[in-house]
Amino acid sequence: MKLVLIRHGQSVWNAKNLFTGWIDVELSEKGKAEAKKAGELLKEANIYPNICYTSYLKRAIHTAQIALNELGWEHIDVIRSWKLNERHYGDWQGKNKEEVKAKYGEELFMAVRRGYDTPPPPIEESEPDYAKRYPLDPKYEDIGYHPKSESLKDTRERVVEYFYEEIVPALLAYDTVMIAAHGNSLRALIMYLESIAPENVSKIEIPTGTPIVYDLTKELVIYNKTTYNH
Repeated sequence: MKLVLIRHGQSVWNAKNLFTGWIDVELSEKGKAEAKKAGELLKEANIYPNICYTSYLKRAIHTAQIALNELGWEHIDVIRSWKLNERHYGDWQGKNKEEVKAKYGEELFMAVRRGYDTPPPPIEESEPDYAKRYPLDPKYEDIGYHPKSESLKDTRERVVEYFYEEIVPALLAYDTVMIAAHGNSLRALIMYLESIAPENVSKIEIPTGTPIVYDLTKELVIYNKTTYNH
């Protein structure tokens, strides 16, 4: 069985060094090129997924669309779930990362960004730009989960839950599954798959638009991992 992971290409807010989280922003031109290259790399490796999963966020959705278009493989089902969303960055969403670090200090900044169980400060409804940075998007009305911020631990819980609900059955049925998602939702999944301890999670680096392919036994044991660098 093959599990193909692709972090979305660079977004316009990645390019501006802003925290994005659940805010739905577009791919940059560089991000679109990265997604196209991801498709090219999969084609060169002769890897054609049977089914694809993405988050509810268009930067992941468009990355999957562009990569599958490059593969000439747009007929497969693409399933979207909020459980694959980026972590919710709370009050930091929409803010410049360097400005946040200057305000909160290096220690808290790194504990949130690269740690396991430290969430960013929650966004408060009393803030004047609350509606802009915490949009009440209709697509989340019925999910029963409306975080004000999330740690990586929180993100891992929903990602691993979805992995067993939907992705493991697909792997067993279809053999090759692709996930186009986000830096933290994929960090959470990689942490689980590779049994990486919380104290070592900061070492997980996932480049944008770079396919990571796991070969798995039916018991979900990894016997090969290949990163297809640009």
